[in-house]
Amino acid sequence: MESQIKKIHQQLVSKEITCTALVQEKLALLKKNTHHTVNSLLDTMALDLAAKVDAKIANGEEIGLLEGIPFGIKDVYMVQGTTTTASSDLLKNYKSAYTATAIQKLLDAGAIPLVKENCDAYGHGSSSENTIFGAVKNAIDDSLVGGGSSGGSAVNVALDYTVFSIGGDTGGSIRQPAGYNKIYGLKPTYGRISRYGLMAYASSTDCVGPMAKSIEDIRIVLNAMSGKDGKDQTTYTSEVVSEEAITNANDIKTVGYFKNFVESEAIDPQVKADFLSAIEKIKAKGIEVKALDFFKSETLVSTYYTLAMAETASNLSRLDGTNYGNRIETEKLKETYSVTRSENFSEESKRRIVGGNQVLSQGFSDAIYLKGLALRDQISENFDKDFKEVDVILSPVTPAAPPKIGDSLKDPLAMYLSDAYTVGFSLGQLPTLTVPQGTVTGLQISAAKKDDEKVLKFANFLKDIL
Repeated sequence: MESQIKKIHQQLVSKEITCTALVQEKLALLKKNTHHTVNSLLDTMALDLAAKVDAKIANGEEIGLLEGIPFGIKDVYMVQGTTTTASSDLLKNYKSAYTATAIQKLLDAGAIPLVKENCDAYGHGSSSENTIFGAVKNAIDDSLVGGGSSGGSAVNVALDYTVFSIGGDTGGSIRQPAGYNKIYGLKPTYGRISRYGLMAYASSTDCVGPMAKSIEDIRIVLNAMSGKDGKDQTTYTSEVVSEEAITNANDIKTVGYFKNFVESEAIDPQVKADFLSAIEKIKAKGIEVKALDFFKSETLVSTYYTLAMAETASNLSRLDGTNYGNRIETEKLKETYSVTRSENFSEESKRRIVGGNQVLSQGFSDAIYLKGLALRDQISENFDKDFKEVDVILSPVTPAAPPKIGDSLKDPLAMYLSDAYTVGFSLGQLPTLTVPQGTVTGLQISAAKKDDEKVLKFANFLKDIL
């Protein structure tokens, strides 16, 4: 099965290349930074680790599959001793005191971190323009956005600056930029990978996930990061996904899709035509396809943003310059808090914090926030019902092609609506994978909770027929 990780591993073991030369080559590409993907380079750490891998190989010692493999990290993950900015003014000088569990597992496996990657500040955005480091440019057409919020991670993978990258997905922040840059991006089942050390946006939907150019590389990295963590009570023990398990999709007999996604007025005619063409190719292989009923896109987006804004208002309340961040002193303490937050948060972050505090406030919480929680339960129940009828659900990743840089900033509502096809699966906490086939921004495969293996299995099937 195609895999950059396995190819590089073989080259290292056979001494065809050295780890140091590989890391230097990737760092040289990242230093150019013409797509605004880099917040900070971890060059000293990377070269030190590469030298240790080379020494092991020279001594005839065996190295693990991920050992010596260069990767990128979205700049919302703690890595001890490195700057972790969340692409924001408030945290632009913040240094991590510890390392996120998911990243530590990769370090323990020998993978080499190269870069902290540009993203929308705190994950607030769908285009990676809401950042102090400059708008991330699309890997295919640099006049277009890179997608968000994990835009820098997606573009680095697409341009081969990293072998894989670790993004974060709250409402589509791995899947959408993966689609925009024609790579694979997985949002695993909620709780499969520890969130400890990930800066929280919306705690009930935040997921750690890999982005790569092949399904096999997604599988390898997923296995390395998965597992129960005492520091994150939402985690669970999961089975390893084997290579053999995802090579045969014969047990997938029925595929569903949401007819209202396809019948929506918001969908681009070409995306619709391409999606329906993909459905026909699946039918031609003898798989039954069912049109399913689901909530309207507007309801999904409203529910998601109601809950996400409420949670981010709560999570970011700690950022007032007292314990964390760039404090702006004034004569009065209350004014210091106010000015620190006003000056350091972007317009988009302030919009989400104000919106979150509004829906949580007395007089609004019953009518809006509690209704959002009830709708989330209904959405989960709808998925439970659907997965009794179908094995996987297929959908477009986005209603349209990536916008031009600057367009999303002019119209925040349009940016929110671009998440119409991704947020429902986040609310359902389902494993969902973007594949770079089918439409201009790829296709999205979802399965029932904890059935991440099935998603990868069907992705392999699609790769061969689309």
